[in-house]
Amino acid sequence: MSAILECKSLTKMYSNVTALKDINLTLGRGRIVGLLGPNGSGKTTLIKLINGLLVPNSGTITINGHQPGIESKKIVSYLPERTYLPDWMRVDDTIDFFSDFYQDFDKKKAYEMLERLHLNSKAKLKSLSKGTKEKVQLILVMSREADLYCLDEPIGGVDPAARDYILNTIITNYNENATVIISTHLIADIEKVLDEVIFIKDGLLNMHASVDDIRSKEGKSIDSLFREVFRC
Repeated sequence: MSAILECKSLTKMYSNVTALKDINLTLGRGRIVGLLGPNGSGKTTLIKLINGLLVPNSGTITINGHQPGIESKKIVSYLPERTYLPDWMRVDDTIDFFSDFYQDFDKKKAYEMLERLHLNSKAKLKSLSKGTKEKVQLILVMSREADLYCLDEPIGGVDPAARDYILNTIITNYNENATVIISTHLIADIEKVLDEVIFIKDGLLNMHASVDDIRSKEGKSIDSLFREVFRC
């Protein structure tokens, strides 16, 4: 089966600052991958490159063989770090909007997730807390039948009690041939759902390995190894 994501000597700079340097990375299908690193390490830059929001200075990036663009956007579902939906919308307005915009959007799945998370589809976004808005955005993203999901800090703005619900929403709402990239610094909360991890430090790829390999070879949790590598 072909790779869903390939980066070859990928480099991105902002003025004189190197955000990512010479990244070589291949991700297969059917995996949940943790993109891990401290703030400023290059996680969000990589996700924006995948989604075509940034252009690399050098190197290449392909999604299912396509460079980021119209074809890749059809198969990539992206959750940005910040909320972006206009406050005047109701929750069901956002569902209609995504349904009109994306051919692979499943309205039935979206309403089922709303019900499971006890969210009112008639509520206006301006009446919702930041954490609840993030839940709505996650539902929209996970209601697409995408090949690659890019989730930038999906549990960063919600309380600890809601995190298990969020993670369960993620792992039960993507197809077995799709891959999910979760960027976060909350390692202990997500490591139980991960198949692979990518460590990025100072714009460099520090490690890409399966979770099982790390636990068997290192004899420690992902959170413990992360703290050791990044000295948290």
